[in-house]
Amino acid sequence: MLLMVALTAIVVIAVVYRKLDASLSWYDEVASVTLAWITYYGGALAVLKRKHIGFDSVLLSIPMPVRLYTALFAEIVFIGFFILLAWAGWQVLLVLEGDTLVSLRWVPVQLTQSVIPIGAVLFIICELLAAPDYLKMVIAGQSIEHAEIEAEIEAEMKRL
Repeated sequence: MLLMVALTAIVVIAVVYRKLDASLSWYDEVASVTLAWITYYGGALAVLKRKHIGFDSVLLSIPMPVRLYTALFAEIVFIGFFILLAWAGWQVLLVLEGDTLVSLRWVPVQLTQSVIPIGAVLFIICELLAAPDYLKMVIAGQSIEHAEIEAEIEAEMKRL
């Protein structure tokens, strides 16, 4: 949330300065880095809440125990990918040592690009935290999407 407010403020300030014919040289670089941070951290939050796009109807049509093995395989592939991304992100940080942003010479590029390994580790942590409940639903043959719809309907019915 704080990053979104910061990004909005940066863009609004930059627009005002541009209208005053005094463009800021650094805003686009800072705005793009902030947007990348929002994307990684927001993606990790979506993983924690299991809000990424998915088609669990196909998975739920598979009989147990193959359904569970398929879900476990998908979880392992997901975590493996983000382990690889964290490692690659760390390697990028090592390569970028000593570099600074073009428009803000006092900001190290390592700081701006640290979102890659940090975000990847957050994805892994969030996946590990969300996996037990998800696997229980898979075993029970329950759809996350259908459960959310039912909860929304129930909440709406209570409101009426």
